[in-house]
Amino acid sequence: MTVDVTETISQTVHPAFQLLRQQHVEALDIFVSEYKHKVTGATHYHLATNHDENVFLVAFRTQPMDSKGEAHILEHTALCGSEKFPVRDPFFLMIRRSLNTFMNAFTAADWTAYPFATQNSKDFQNLLEVYMDAAFAANLNPLDFAQEGIRIELENGEPVYKGVVFNEMKGAMSSPSDQLYHTLAHHLYPHTTYHYNSGGDPKDIPDLTYQELVDFYKSHYHPSNAVFMTFGNQSAFELQEQFEKLALSKFEQGQTLYPTPETRLTAPLTVTDSYAVDAEDLQDKTYHVLSWLLPEASNIKLRLGMRLVEGILLEDSASPLRHYLETCDYAQSSGPFMGVDDSNFEMTFYCAVQGSNPEHAEEFKNGVFKVLEDVASKPVDQNMVDAILHQIELHQREINGDGTPYGLSLILSGLGSAIHHRDPVEVWDVDSAIAAVKEELQDPMWLSNLIQEHLLDNPHRVQLTLVPDATKSAKEAADEKARLAEIGKNLTEEQKADIIAQTEALNVRQDTPDDLNLLPKVGLEDVPAELQIVQGQLREIICNQVDTPLNLYHAGTNGIYYQQVLVNIPDDVVQSPYFNLLSILMGEVGAGEYDYLEFQQLQTAVSGGLGMGASLRSKVDDKNKITAWLTLTTKSLVNHLDAIRLLKIGFEQLRFDEKDRIIELLQQRKTRWQSRVSGSGHSYAMQSASRQHSALALRDYHNTGLGALNWLIELVSKIEKDPAEYDLLIDELKRIHRVLLQAPKQFLLVCEEPQSDSLIEEIQNVWDKLAVDPAPVALTQIEKVTHDQHEAWLIQANVQFCAAAYPAVEVAHPDAAALMVLAGYLRNGFLHSAIREKGGAYGGGASYDGNACSFRFYSYRDPRLAETFQDFDASIQWLLNAPQQPHQLEEAILGLIASMDKPGSPAGEAITACYAYLHQRTPAFRKKLRERLLNVTLDDLKRVAQTYLLEQQATKAVVAPVAKRETLEQLGFVIQQVL
Repeated sequence: MTVDVTETISQTVHPAFQLLRQQHVEALDIFVSEYKHKVTGATHYHLATNHDENVFLVAFRTQPMDSKGEAHILEHTALCGSEKFPVRDPFFLMIRRSLNTFMNAFTAADWTAYPFATQNSKDFQNLLEVYMDAAFAANLNPLDFAQEGIRIELENGEPVYKGVVFNEMKGAMSSPSDQLYHTLAHHLYPHTTYHYNSGGDPKDIPDLTYQELVDFYKSHYHPSNAVFMTFGNQSAFELQEQFEKLALSKFEQGQTLYPTPETRLTAPLTVTDSYAVDAEDLQDKTYHVLSWLLPEASNIKLRLGMRLVEGILLEDSASPLRHYLETCDYAQSSGPFMGVDDSNFEMTFYCAVQGSNPEHAEEFKNGVFKVLEDVASKPVDQNMVDAILHQIELHQREINGDGTPYGLSLILSGLGSAIHHRDPVEVWDVDSAIAAVKEELQDPMWLSNLIQEHLLDNPHRVQLTLVPDATKSAKEAADEKARLAEIGKNLTEEQKADIIAQTEALNVRQDTPDDLNLLPKVGLEDVPAELQIVQGQLREIICNQVDTPLNLYHAGTNGIYYQQVLVNIPDDVVQSPYFNLLSILMGEVGAGEYDYLEFQQLQTAVSGGLGMGASLRSKVDDKNKITAWLTLTTKSLVNHLDAIRLLKIGFEQLRFDEKDRIIELLQQRKTRWQSRVSGSGHSYAMQSASRQHSALALRDYHNTGLGALNWLIELVSKIEKDPAEYDLLIDELKRIHRVLLQAPKQFLLVCEEPQSDSLIEEIQNVWDKLAVDPAPVALTQIEKVTHDQHEAWLIQANVQFCAAAYPAVEVAHPDAAALMVLAGYLRNGFLHSAIREKGGAYGGGASYDGNACSFRFYSYRDPRLAETFQDFDASIQWLLNAPQQPHQLEEAILGLIASMDKPGSPAGEAITACYAYLHQRTPAFRKKLRERLLNVTLDDLKRVAQTYLLEQQATKAVVAPVAKRETLEQLGFVIQQVL
């Protein structure tokens, strides 16, 4: 319904704001109100709902016209102190003094946003005060610019670059996919802000001056250029009262920025460029991409129409364009960018392959255009259209929130429209757009004509061939070294003195304790008394004449059900490296009478897809044992019960006869895994360092670590060349499949209560008889070699990821709680300052891992090596020997409790509760752990630090650039390299 904006309604509106309209979005059950601040013109969208988790976001239109990183560095620096809170680091300090469920800041291509979420009303008010002051009254201390952005220091008399964002972007831009994206944007957008890297290019960041940062703040961070979005059960009036009091009343009308349409290409552009790769063999490492610039994203009917086009062409492996890209014999996988991107002012469409070679550029283009021409030449199959509309409705209805809070996900989905002065309600209320699109779909050629107009006949097209260059990393390092040498050669004594003075001033600032009384806080007295755990019901169904448990959870799922099969995995399967490969096949190969193309189409039509995964945990009281469950998953709208049948067919009748498809899936797995390594270097370093500390840690090191990637690379190479090797692989996968069919099972159903009886009946009917071969099965034993030395893995990267791990106790042990608190205590009190602020790494800290049964230190995108390990050790000495403040313990405990109490989606909370129970993390166990956390003392921290850290030896691990081999050998690391 649309609410008429009348005088009676306006009486409830804050006097500083004008109510523009209100609308109920039925599919999401939110009530959207749009307001405008009368003086400045700031917009406020309030999404009213009954959720206890309230979300705030303020965003600014930021349009950098270079790649110096001013928008990104400003995002960091604005959070380093403000007029009302003149402390050095209010953002990270508030993370520790809060029960937030989310706190962060984002720099996108043309906006910068500051969001937070919390369930506690006092906490919301505290965070709102800090965020509003940071956004609208930032201090922008030059030393904070030096710390967070870029500075020069002298080391042994020679100049070096330092800065958190500088090192962050060095790490980010070592990823091939990031290099691909920014190279593509550079050519696709020749004149607008999207031409540049808003995060900052490491080659350009040193050119940014402090004055340019201040000028950018003044021209962009003004209420007239701001969008406020809020979600939750607070009233818009109360929120606006705070907005006005905390910031807006201090401003007059300012400049509002508007997006600029891109100058259109009159003819397609063909570009060949290179990306850095540290490998001798450059074969099969080229990317081919085609990209088109489309009309404005504000055209909601066209936006949804192009989403349908994307679905028709790319939704699943049976879709014609994806099928072509996945099966062409000149590439190993479809590329990292596929389909419509509607986040910018004007939309783009991408298709790509990776794992190819440069000479196939023309073949790639011709093949893509042949598919497009074929699809555009005739009406699209109505069944395909219906299947894509089903996927859109499923996506729209699903209440997520298991990673990002649900309210923030909604806000971010509509933010782009608001930033571009368009209507975000059209994005949230997709039902209205679907109705308009269905009118157009009465013309059977409508979608075909969209392909013809916006892809085939669109001259604003860029074809990029991105080829590997084994010399690029060394050349970029040499260029930076030469630039610094030139700076050093020209430095006067006075300039050297200034650099030394700035370095000393920054060190003093970093070492000066903040007056924490200036900041608001919540305390342990504000922690809810009870941990809220979803309760389910235990039902039974008959499966092969055996009473089988069914875990039923009723939840507000907005007309969607989630059905899973939980299979108790035998240990020999858990240990097999082939087990992970079986999960790649489920839902992606054929099943029963269906080949993989038919089976993909069936899934798209009636479900949210089929999945196979594993839930593995260390036994709560025995680190030498693993509890393991295979998870078979599907979800669908309640009017599509066929998803339950498909899940059974996909598992029970999994086909192993589609050789080309299986090799193709393994190639995709390998190629995509390789491309993701540099973004997870800290995880791999911690995994390596803690590999000996539990049975699960050792299993994961061998089966999901960087050694497993090398194993997969070699396996794919062997099965491509040798049919006998392929047959051995398939025989092993078949044996694992048989073992899993034989294993004990349970079922899980999450749905709304009125639907549960009919859904249970369907599950019973479908799973009543399961084809199981009862004959014993022996799996191939794989010898796994391990060692207990410090280990370094060399990858394609420009920065390091360091880790040190100490063996620790199981999660049921009374000391586990103290170790959990110790990790946050060391991070907050010492490691954040030493590793991030002083060391220049993007991140660092410590963690207790209850699965690895390990206490681990880590750094992320770190310019240092040996010095970081020294900081890990120094943090222990700091705890044991330096004076400690009472607030530090409370902050560490608060962070853990906030994480433990963080809400998920209705379905996610139910699924989490079920899995926790299966792994013996019962409600009583979880509540006992929470109670132990709340009772940890400083003496406990010192005792466990002494016992588990000081009196034991750490195992060290590093994930580092290839160029660091010699340094790491000198430091005593055993060197491994990703192939």
